[in-house]
Amino acid sequence: MRSNSQTTARVSDGASMPVVLADYYDLAKPSIVWLILMSTVMGCYLAASGPLPIERVLNTLLATALLAAGTGALNQWWERETDARMRRTSVRPLPAGRVRSSSALAYATGLTVAGLVYLLVGVNLLSFVLGVGTVVAYNFIYTPLKTRTWWSTAIGAFPGAVPPLLGWAALRNEVGPEAWVLFGILFLWQFPHFYAIAWMYREDYGRAGIRMLPVIEPSGESTIRQIVLSGVALIPLSMAPAWLGMVAPWYAIPAFLLSAGYLAFGLKLARSGSALQAKELLRASVLYLPLLYLFLLIARS
Repeated sequence: MRSNSQTTARVSDGASMPVVLADYYDLAKPSIVWLILMSTVMGCYLAASGPLPIERVLNTLLATALLAAGTGALNQWWERETDARMRRTSVRPLPAGRVRSSSALAYATGLTVAGLVYLLVGVNLLSFVLGVGTVVAYNFIYTPLKTRTWWSTAIGAFPGAVPPLLGWAALRNEVGPEAWVLFGILFLWQFPHFYAIAWMYREDYGRAGIRMLPVIEPSGESTIRQIVLSGVALIPLSMAPAWLGMVAPWYAIPAFLLSAGYLAFGLKLARSGSALQAKELLRASVLYLPLLYLFLLIARS
């Protein structure tokens, strides 16, 4: 474990402004923010009963971006010591000592508070409540549990699936069955995605004391079971928007094909158990969600 004094000593006071900005940009986890915004805008788009209210959508996206960036930065602040023990995360700004812990906490808190206030003032009370719930569940329940139980993955999937709910609530000020279907799709999608990462980096997670399922059960049987079961359940749920009349009936066909393909990559990992196949499953997960959203977008037009 690295002491605060050691970390502070490595902070370069002479770093150039572009380098400093790049580190704070990385603290916000921009790739995750992009995924969150993509899911939020889909919630908005499918909730709209007429022309899309551009001002409301932009306010929602800006508030969500601030909140997601703050939540991601706060997560990195919480995990700075475990990140330092993992090869793939040791180069992040905090464990590498390029950003001070106190500065990162102030930055994360400022972004989070700004996002919540924006939701409350610029969107509506329900979206604000969902935002608060996400921050609490992700940073104060899921993150501390990662070193205590493998159930943290399932617990973390709940706040991870909130963005489409938030987008729906922003436009309709309620969350009906259709919104929960979008929540469920994103919820189930996360299991193959995150377990593929956990399988690839299980030694790293074990070194950091993070109790991911592949760490506490090296055989991988339970991990594969989680991947396959969530993949199977995702097939009918991904088709549900067509059955509920949210989109055109033809959407069910590409939804089925995409979800069946996603499951096929999980089954390949089940047969081989190789890190290479886990990497292929991860790639499939990264492609799956944007493609599914694309078909939802076209089918709703």
